[in-house]
Amino acid sequence: MSDKNENKGWNPYLAGALTGLLLVFSVWFTGKYVGVSTTFVRSAGYIERVFSAEKVARMEYFKKELPKIDWQFLFVIGIFFGSLIASTTSKSFRLQAVPPMWEGRFGPGRAKRAIAAFAGGAVAMFGARLADG
Repeated sequence: MSDKNENKGWNPYLAGALTGLLLVFSVWFTGKYVGVSTTFVRSAGYIERVFSAEKVARMEYFKKELPKIDWQFLFVIGIFFGSLIASTTSKSFRLQAVPPMWEGRFGPGRAKRAIAAFAGGAVAMFGARLADG
């Protein structure tokens, strides 16, 4: 693949500026901050509620409000579909188990990548929840 095809993605400065404007307008018009860390916790509770509603109802975190599908949940779904649309329209979408940078540094194995991705996600989520979002 040539370098020309590698650079067909959206300009990161433009995308960052648009995301910043989205945050400003969200607070200005609705008084709510755009965030997703709470939604991941609620999603876990929502899924667990399917299997054991009584257990979720007893959890201290969900005593004031049971998990539900709300605007934040739909925002997370929008992130997924928005990024899918952005990558397909820019022709940068590709299914790839191991990115070239990772393969060059750690080899083609998926297990190391899966463990590192899970650990990194857990640390990032812990930090986001510790900082209250």
